[in-house]
Amino acid sequence: MTVLPMFPLGSVLLPGEALPLHIFEPRYQELLRDCLATSDPSFGVVLIARGHEAGGGDVRHDVATRAHIVAHRDIGDGRFLVECVGGERIRVDAWLEDDPYPRADVRPWPDSPEDSVAESEFTDLENKITGLYQLIAKLAAAEGSIPPDQPEFSELPAGPGERLFTLAAQVPMGQSDRQDVLEALGAPDRLQVLTDAIESVSDIVKFRLQ
Repeated sequence: MTVLPMFPLGSVLLPGEALPLHIFEPRYQELLRDCLATSDPSFGVVLIARGHEAGGGDVRHDVATRAHIVAHRDIGDGRFLVECVGGERIRVDAWLEDDPYPRADVRPWPDSPEDSVAESEFTDLENKITGLYQLIAKLAAAEGSIPPDQPEFSELPAGPGERLFTLAAQVPMGQSDRQDVLEALGAPDRLQVLTDAIESVSDIVKFRLQ
């Protein structure tokens, strides 16, 4: 196990996703300083189950993502703009005292190397995502709003688990669904969770189009 600084948020960070942060709370200013003093500046990003981001006292999930700091900028008054990228998935074995900032005993939680997803299943998933975006564009036109950019399927990771995380990051779903994707036991389960989420979002968009 490894003791890792933790950053509870109201959103889920998936492996491979970019995460911009505005650091202003004193406890996270200290977290940032301590991280930058290490050879691999990183911390865990975990979804808040109940409570709020500011002030502490929140209840957190126990599956998170390690965020690697790739750039940071001091913007004055103790505030920083930080750019991170989601790395490995981690499981929290024990939460420690939030002093001076949230920390936890964590361990990596990789997918099984035996996990596999057929290429035809990926093609079907990409078609479902494209169909969802077509529905959203139709709704945007009906409501006079700007449709989202189309999904991007080029340069996807080779590994099935990482590939599914990258595809999931393009699906406009709620944080609970994103957490379910993160917590899926492996690639086959993640495929099913993501497929179910796409269908749920599609049903909502179809209802609004009626």
